[in-house]
Amino acid sequence: MTTTTSETWQAPTEFAEDLKERYGLTCPPRWGTPRNPERQSLGPKLWKVMAKLGAPPMPWQKYVTDVALELDPETGVFVHREAGLSVSRQQGKTELILGLQVHRAMAWHRQNIIYAAQDRNMARQRWEDEFWEKISDSELAKRARIRKSNGNEKILWPATRSRMGITANTESAGHGPPLDLGVIDEAFKHEDDRLEQAFSPAMTTRPMAQLWWASAGGTTKSAWLNKKRAIGRALIEAAWKTGEWPGVCYFEWFAPEDMPRDDPATWRATLPALGHTVTEKIIAAELVKLDPAEFDRAYLNRTRKPTPPSDPNVPKASWPGLAGSLLPVGAEVVFAVDVSADRAHASIGVAAKLPDGSVHVELADRRPGTAWVVPALVRLKARRDPLLIAIASSGAPAGSLIDDLVKAGVKVPEDKEKPHRGHLAVLRTNDIVEACGQIADAMTQSTVRYLEQPPLTAAVNGARTRRVGDAWTLDRTKSLTDVSPFFAVTIARWALLAKGPAVLDDYDIADSFG
Repeated sequence: MTTTTSETWQAPTEFAEDLKERYGLTCPPRWGTPRNPERQSLGPKLWKVMAKLGAPPMPWQKYVTDVALELDPETGVFVHREAGLSVSRQQGKTELILGLQVHRAMAWHRQNIIYAAQDRNMARQRWEDEFWEKISDSELAKRARIRKSNGNEKILWPATRSRMGITANTESAGHGPPLDLGVIDEAFKHEDDRLEQAFSPAMTTRPMAQLWWASAGGTTKSAWLNKKRAIGRALIEAAWKTGEWPGVCYFEWFAPEDMPRDDPATWRATLPALGHTVTEKIIAAELVKLDPAEFDRAYLNRTRKPTPPSDPNVPKASWPGLAGSLLPVGAEVVFAVDVSADRAHASIGVAAKLPDGSVHVELADRRPGTAWVVPALVRLKARRDPLLIAIASSGAPAGSLIDDLVKAGVKVPEDKEKPHRGHLAVLRTNDIVEACGQIADAMTQSTVRYLEQPPLTAAVNGARTRRVGDAWTLDRTKSLTDVSPFFAVTIARWALLAKGPAVLDDYDIADSFG
């Protein structure tokens, strides 16, 4: 069986429709085992346990547990001996895993349940600080007690004589009594299959045994997780083709590389807890705070690849302290446009002087594609009467828009040193190099301010540069994210300071003859 797969694969539309109708789930996984309505499931019983623990299940948790706990109508045992869950951070994975263990401990007698995380210390920390805390604060507290002695940690359920323990990530993990439920959490930290190999033999004699693993995306070193994800994807894709579903269920929410990290539509298609326990505002804050590659791993469930060190030419450490200003009311403005290297997105930046002489920058607009740019600039020109509209020359992606802008009535000055209001300021290579160096200096010297916008900050954090002689310019190809928002405000600022005075001087002279 091959484990290669296309990240752009999509399940049939009826899959998403069924999840919405059955669970109210509007964010289906990219790869997921469908619910078989002909089978009874213990999922609803687990939902009641989660509610008693203070975390009523969200639609995605209902779906996953309803499928994973399906029963074979002939034998009465679980259909799926293994359940794999690959979902981003802060989506409720911990609550699901806790509910799963508690349900198992309360539903059957003498259940041996083992939980494993990155290592034994992390497993104990979660077991004691999260699992036990939530149990002891719930209406189930009287049914359980805890034993904390090192090496023999257990949450005990006297009524059923079941126990929830922890283990280390070692080859001997899980050795001992037969295992009914094994949970491998934070699977991205496991670089081999020693834990799975240790758990599996202990489960062979238990007819209702299940192995669960769960994780957000990892790195290229996450060999075990990457293998399990590849196998899970291939199993789902093959099953949709053949109609034959294996005794393994798999669920993965994931954003392919062609989905922009700063687009809320990407988050809505990837984060099943969005709108329930997390908000777009929270995710936007994480986008600003995290390195782009780490944001992708944590919230888009992408595998983090090795990245070069931070570019020394962009003083991004200064950027957070420059946030918070607003575009001055009635200020003279310059607009600028830039387009990503793949032309998937375009950004319009704006720059204006603040009363203290520093320059405010922000994004005036940003959307997919380029067809919208010229009409948007024409509307902005009519509404704001800008000093100039700046754009890079024909060697840059946005250069292809120059002719359309001219046709739309945005003129190119006959003498580029003497532009009039509303003219195009077309930057050549030397101008761009100068603009890049100047904004770096302005960031270091705190003479630039900005309105906090996730796409702009993400562009600054992900910016990479390339040499141009002894100087440098922003590199659209090597940057870790679409750098066009940063580029647009960079050239808007340059045009405001380098060309804006000539426009104002021209009008001052004209006014004197009025």
